[in-house]
Amino acid sequence: MNNQKTFRFPWIALLIIVIIYGSLIFSSRNNTNRLSAQGLEQMLQSPEKIEEVVINSSRDNNTGSVTIHSRNGSVYSSTLTDIDRTAAKLEEAGIDYTVQLDSGYRLNDFIPYIVMLVMFMVILRVMTGGRGQGQMMNFGKSRAKLAVRTDLNMENVAGMVEEKEELREIVEFLKNPKTFIEMGARIPKGIILVGAPGTGKTLLAKAVAGEANVPFFSISGSDFVEMYVGVGAARVRDMFDEAKRNSPCIIFIDEIDAVARRRGTGLGGSHDEREQTLNQMLVEMDGFAQNQGIIVMAATNRVDILDPAIMRPGRFDRKIVVSKPDVAARESILKLHSKNKHLAADVDLKRVAQTTAGYTGADLENLMNEAAIKAVMDKKSVINQSDINDAFIKTGIGTEKKSKVISERDKKITAYHETGHAILFHLLEDVGPVHMISIIPTGEGAAGYTMPLPDKDNSFITRTQLKHMMMAAMGGRIAEELICEDITTGASQDIKQVTKIARAMVMQYGMSDKIGMINCDENGDDVFLGYDIAHNKTYSDELLSLIDSEIRALVEECYTAAKSMIMSHRNVLEKSCELLLEKEKITGEEFAALF
Repeated sequence: MNNQKTFRFPWIALLIIVIIYGSLIFSSRNNTNRLSAQGLEQMLQSPEKIEEVVINSSRDNNTGSVTIHSRNGSVYSSTLTDIDRTAAKLEEAGIDYTVQLDSGYRLNDFIPYIVMLVMFMVILRVMTGGRGQGQMMNFGKSRAKLAVRTDLNMENVAGMVEEKEELREIVEFLKNPKTFIEMGARIPKGIILVGAPGTGKTLLAKAVAGEANVPFFSISGSDFVEMYVGVGAARVRDMFDEAKRNSPCIIFIDEIDAVARRRGTGLGGSHDEREQTLNQMLVEMDGFAQNQGIIVMAATNRVDILDPAIMRPGRFDRKIVVSKPDVAARESILKLHSKNKHLAADVDLKRVAQTTAGYTGADLENLMNEAAIKAVMDKKSVINQSDINDAFIKTGIGTEKKSKVISERDKKITAYHETGHAILFHLLEDVGPVHMISIIPTGEGAAGYTMPLPDKDNSFITRTQLKHMMMAAMGGRIAEELICEDITTGASQDIKQVTKIARAMVMQYGMSDKIGMINCDENGDDVFLGYDIAHNKTYSDELLSLIDSEIRALVEECYTAAKSMIMSHRNVLEKSCELLLEKEKITGEEFAALF
C-alpha cells in the first residue's frame, strides 16, 4: 500500500503543476486583446501609451504578428501581412521594437495535449492499481489472493461435526495423494458448500487448507466479472494457471452464484460477459486440460440458481449443506468464542444457546463480542450474564431507547399488547415459555417486545405448531380489543406474520383439508431467473378463490381459540400490565408467578 502511495504521488503532483501552468497560459491568452489593422494604426499614433513592441517574423515570407504592451498593463496583438511596412511606421513614430524569429511551434500550443496525455496516464495507472510498467493493460490477471499457509484448522471450527467429517477425505488426499491414486480412487474435483449467510462456509474452506497445509487461493465470484468483454474468462485461465504452479492447492470461490448462474435465463442473450466466464470455468474444471492436485471449493446460499453443468459429477462432485447450528452446536460455538474472554461465574452458556435458536456461527460470535464491549464500557473486569442478555437484545431486537419519552396511554397499550403475546407463549407448549417482557422501545421501531425461550430445536414443524405460532402472534391485537375496546397500528407486523404462515400452510405445505396436497405456490425465483417473464399462474381462478377462503378460515380459527384463552386469563392480563407499568421489564419467572 505504501509503495502505491509513493508511486502515485509524483503523477498527481505533475498533473496539478500542468493544470496550473495551463490555466495560467490560458488566462494570459484571455488577457490579450486582438487588434484589427485599423486599430493597430490608431494605436501607433499614440506612442506615449506604448511601453514595448515585439514583432514575431515568419521564416518564409514577410508576414507574422505583433504584440504591444501598453503602459497601463494591457496587451494587444495583431496579425501582420507586411512586416516591413509596420516596421517603417514604428520607426517613423519613434517607437522601439524587437524582432523575433517565429519557429512556428511554441510550448503554449502543446499545453492542452500535455494535459490530456498526463491525465490519460494517471487514469490508466489508477485503473491498474498502480502496478509496474508493462502491466497497464493487464486486466485479465487473476485477482485471487494467495494465502500460502493459514493458521486455521479443524479445531477452530465448532459445531459442524458431520461437515468436518466429510471434508477430512479432502484433507487426507491433499496430504497423501499417492495412496488414493494407487487404489484407483478419484478425489472430488470440486466441493460446493451450501448454507445460509454466516453459517461458516468460508471458515470451513480455510480450515481445510490449514489442516492440509497447502496453498489457499481465495476469490469472490464478482471479481471475475468486469466491464470489458473477455476479462472474466481471462482471469479464470490465469487463476488456474497460477494454481497449477502451486499444486497441490485449494481454490476457494466465495459467492459463486455471481458468476455461475444458470445460462440462457437473462435478458442479455447467450453471449454476455458472465456466461463467457462460466464457460471458461466449466472447461477448466473438467475439460481436455488436466488439473491434477487442484481442488475447487465454492460457497453460496443460492444453489438453486446455479447452472446444472457446473453441478454435475466431475466438476462439483460433492455438495455439503452447512445448516444453522442446533442447541448443542450453539453451545460449543459459544465456548469456542469465549476462550479468550473473562466470563463471570453466573454466565450460563447452555441457557444462552437455548435462547439463541436460529442464530448462525457469525451471529453467536457477534453476540459474545457485543457482550465483551458492554462489559468494557461498564468498567467491568468480567462478562456477566446481564451483559450477554443486553447484547442479545441489542443484536436480535435492537438497542433499547430508554430515554425516549412515551405517553402513559401508549405505555398502557404496549403493556397490554405484550402481555397478550406472553399469555399465549406461556400456555402454548409449542412456542414458549416466556423469557422476558419489556415495554421499552427498541431501535427497530418496536414499542416493546416479548422474548420466548424455546427449550429445543425442531427439524420439522407440525401443523399444530404453526397454528400456535399464529395464535401467539395474534395475542397483542386481541388484548388491545378486550381492554382498550379499540385497535391500533401496533399489530401490523403480527398480522403480516400470521398471513404469511397461513398462506404457506395452504399453498406450500398441503395443510388444507379442502385443497389437499397440492402445491399452489408460484416459484418466485422464476422471474429472477428469466424462465417466464409473464409468470403465468399454475392454477385456476376457482382454486384461487378456494385458497383465499381457506386462508381466511384458518386465521379465524386461530383467532377464536387465542381470544378464548386470553379471556379466561384476564386477571393475569391485568396483573402483568400493572407490573410492566411499574418495572418496564419483567423476567419469565416473574410472569409465570402471576399464574
